[in-house]
Amino acid sequence: MSNEVLEKTKKTAGLYMKDIKDDKPYDLWKAFDKDMAKDLSLFITGQMYAREKIPHKTRQLITIAALTVLSRIDELRLHIQIALNVGCSPEEMAEVIFQTFVYGGMPATNAALKTLKSVLEEKKLWPIGK
Repeated sequence: MSNEVLEKTKKTAGLYMKDIKDDKPYDLWKAFDKDMAKDLSLFITGQMYAREKIPHKTRQLITIAALTVLSRIDELRLHIQIALNVGCSPEEMAEVIFQTFVYGGMPATNAALKTLKSVLEEKKLWPIGK
């Protein structure tokens, strides 16, 4: 892997994972296979998430929408925190989650909103607009 990808991985991981207290995917992967963890991190963080075709805010709002529809709550929790780190507002995330109702149904939307509320409470950002 090139030095450029390594630097992009470090930069993107630093932006995305700052202040994340929950288990990080890299740490989980590394506990099972250090080499695989490195390969996954270099690809996912250094190549996929580091792409500059769309802004990080847009990328995270898309990720929140997909994870909501798929009801992947653990991963959603992580990406809500990442979205805050890249400048997404609670209102933007809530709107994206509401939009997914049409495609994922109200149970998925409600579970995602509960997750958003929980993260915002932990970050002292709840209630919205206080």
